Amino acid sequence: MDAVFRALADPTRRSLLDELFREDGQSLNALVARFELTRFGVMKHLKLLEEAGLVVTKRRGREKLHYLNPVPIRLVHDRWVSKYAEPWTAALSELKQRLETPMEKVFEIYIRTTPERLWQAITDSEIRSKYNFGVQIACDWTVGSRFEQTSPKADGPLGEGEILEIDPPRRLVQSMRALWSDDVKSEGTSRVTWEIEPVGDSCRLVVTHDQLREGANDELYGGWPMILSGLKTWLETGEVLTTPGSLMYA
Repeated sequence: MDAVFRALADPTRRSLLDELFREDGQSLNALVARFELTRFGVMKHLKLLEEAGLVVTKRRGREKLHYLNPVPIRLVHDRWVSKYAEPWTAALSELKQRLETPMEKVFEIYIRTTPERLWQAITDSEIRSKYNFGVQIACDWTVGSRFEQTSPKADGPLGEGEILEIDPPRRLVQSMRALWSDDVKSEGTSRVTWEIEPVGDSCRLVVTHDQLREGANDELYGGWPMILSGLKTWLETGEVLTTPGSLMYA
């Protein structure tokens, strides 16, 4: 442990370790070329690093290659750092993960219909407008194609995205970028997956809206219950479900 601390006390030796971290397995000539030191000076520093176990060497032909060995540094961390810092770093790591982990929303509904008819209701623009707040879709429904959502009530497009996967009448995956307000525009792109499973004389429809930022604006996904209820009502009764009237995209 003392040898490790002595080796790390010199800035040149720390720079040598940085260089080996950047590119491991370098020869003496390669390291000399990267430092304003004599060959003997680099050799002296490398010898101290080897004695501390921070550098190990291997022969390749006539060359001796130098490799960074992080184990002694890890032992220093475990003895002198982790027992003091771990509670703090664990809390910060958990916070970082919670802030950066994408959020996922899953919605499930059973509809008395066939997979083919349900698929048509999802992909047909005229039908979709009956249960999706009047929103219409322009798309050719092929992988890689763009789709755009519009409404006669809106001045411009309400949303856009790309078809990522398509397997009629079972699975549809699309990227989604909401455009109907500045607040939702700033949320960026998320993903919507439609999955249809026949169950007796009905279909189980699961809509997964994921890749959402943790704490994302609920306008992005808050309309799904109303949209899916409207879809079920239209397919089972042919009637348009009257829902609260705020214009939303999904």
